[in-house]
Amino acid sequence: MSFADHFSGHAAAYAAYRPTYPAGLPAFVAALPVPPADHRLAWDCATGNGQAAHGIVEHFARVIATDASPQQLAQAAPHPRIEYRVAAAESSGLPDASIDLVTAGQAVHWFDFDRFYAEVRRVLAPGGALAVWTYDYARIGREVDRLVDRLAHETVGPYWPPGRRWVDEEYRTLPFPFDEVPAPRFELHERWPLDRFAGYLRTWSAVQRYRTAKGEDPVEALLPELAAAWGDPSAAKDVRWPIFVRAGRRH
Repeated sequence: MSFADHFSGHAAAYAAYRPTYPAGLPAFVAALPVPPADHRLAWDCATGNGQAAHGIVEHFARVIATDASPQQLAQAAPHPRIEYRVAAAESSGLPDASIDLVTAGQAVHWFDFDRFYAEVRRVLAPGGALAVWTYDYARIGREVDRLVDRLAHETVGPYWPPGRRWVDEEYRTLPFPFDEVPAPRFELHERWPLDRFAGYLRTWSAVQRYRTAKGEDPVEALLPELAAAWGDPSAAKDVRWPIFVRAGRRH
């Protein structure tokens, strides 16, 4: 199976260090399907460790959660109403017109858009909806943010995969051939000490590609400056990420 695989090699770290979605996000996307669509079955594609699927299943009878990476799915927490499957976003293997809601969190920018959207149109039931979202760099405070931005744009900037541009543009320019529904603003929020935040930075695809290419950890090299800006490394700080959502219904 050919896919843009940026996370299989550190799937356990991804599961351990990525932030948790706010409850309002799955509640909003779950409300998108309109009759005759119902809340019977949702498809969370590129589910990774199933984080979004666990939020969505609170609003649906069942969720099928797929990912092209078996390593990512191995980290997913089981749930009696979530079925995990290995499948590409562009080729789900799901029946025609069988899905009331399709979601893709922090993932659609890696997809083949034409093939994925054709697959979404094929599997969506009448009245069904699609929601995709992403989040940008973490914001903590001026000095820490300056170091995060330097890491992202200068140190590992050349190592971001091409799909990163859609995140930088906050999904505003993302092709989206559906009847769009305005989405409210959401925000991820965690309280983390420095070592937890450093673990999150190491899950960036560009950091992993940099480490592979150069044989060194750019986060480790940045830690002395981060520690000086952070203060007490055991002190938990508010970490926030803006979330950008595109949502719509089938034509």
